[in-house]
Amino acid sequence: MAGPAFIVRGKKMQPAKQEIKDRIGKLYAEMKNRDGWDYVFITDKLNQYYFTGTMQDGLFVLLNDGGYCYFVRRSFERAKLECLIGENLYPMASYRDAAGVIGKNTGKIYIESEILPYAALERMGKYFDMTGTAPADKIIQKIRAVKSPYELSCMEESGRQHKTILEDIIPGLLREGISEPELAAEIYRELIKLGYHGVTRFGSPQTESMLGQLGFGTNSIYPACFDGPGGMKGLGPAVPIIGDRSRLLKKGDLVFVDIGCGVNGYHTDRTQIYMFRQNPPEYAVAAHKKCMAIQKAAAALLKPGNIPGEIYKSVIGGLEPEFLSGFMGVGSERVKFLGHGVGLQIDEYPVIADKFNEPLAENMTLAIEPKRSIENFGIVGVEDTYVITKDGGRCLTHGEKEIIVV
Repeated sequence: MAGPAFIVRGKKMQPAKQEIKDRIGKLYAEMKNRDGWDYVFITDKLNQYYFTGTMQDGLFVLLNDGGYCYFVRRSFERAKLECLIGENLYPMASYRDAAGVIGKNTGKIYIESEILPYAALERMGKYFDMTGTAPADKIIQKIRAVKSPYELSCMEESGRQHKTILEDIIPGLLREGISEPELAAEIYRELIKLGYHGVTRFGSPQTESMLGQLGFGTNSIYPACFDGPGGMKGLGPAVPIIGDRSRLLKKGDLVFVDIGCGVNGYHTDRTQIYMFRQNPPEYAVAAHKKCMAIQKAAAALLKPGNIPGEIYKSVIGGLEPEFLSGFMGVGSERVKFLGHGVGLQIDEYPVIADKFNEPLAENMTLAIEPKRSIENFGIVGVEDTYVITKDGGRCLTHGEKEIIVV
């Protein structure tokens, strides 16, 4: 049975049943011209949500005739309430139950090779022939990259909340003596009030985040533990996120806030730089404005058919060696991209990077984040989320802002 039409603050929390079926249809359209396959197995919870409307401990199976089944361990009762393809929903105690419904395969099974644990693969192997598996990851990533009107509506609302928290609320939270974790906690509380869905999700394995990155002064260029141009010292080696308890805000500090926001599972990504009780030095202003110009130039190129690798080379190729020395990272740890896809996760397909040669498509959504580290000062720059249109990137996060002096 189809689940109820969940509503929060007047906004529908689920796509329509037809949209879910259209997504499954797109997956089958990508698969049907491949030879010698029987099934696509999906165990990742976000991908399950994308193709069923619910997020469970389960197995979604696409059959090679275009049919599909969804097997759920827990919670089957919740899945019955939420699943938008409920007519194909089955309880599952083990993969034996799935094999009993769909049969043992004779051809290869496509799996989420970047996500599926080896132990789960072994358990599947008791009932299916898993020796000839193939990766489905990029196929699914490409389907998810192009957003529907429903998905864009969620991201539009997230972008509105992003603008409110960064421009209207955070300046009022900055006060002498507040620590980085305290500021992060207060931002989180205010975001929840606005309607934030409460979690910032990443696709990169073992990437943890409360909100994103946050740092005062040179903590914003402390070496980070994940692939991003900004830094964050964190609570310590065991928990290198959230913020440094010992770093208290003082006059003259730069404040770096790079956070995700999200509504109904769909994120936007934006960065805002502040200066506390002091105007930023001219060299910082100049570097920040240069980043704004880079972002504007890159966003203008976010059109269907344009090649991400060519966008990257055209932007990077026009930068002076001196500026490049601190661009997109600290010291030798520069990241090798200018932007990344955003959606159910912060780091999605596609990537604005060298040698990424698959063309952009209308209604893909990307964050463009030119940033530059400045020694003994911190990081400046911008990040905003855009949707690709025939006229170039349309900003969803209302940003492209200069440094805000508080």
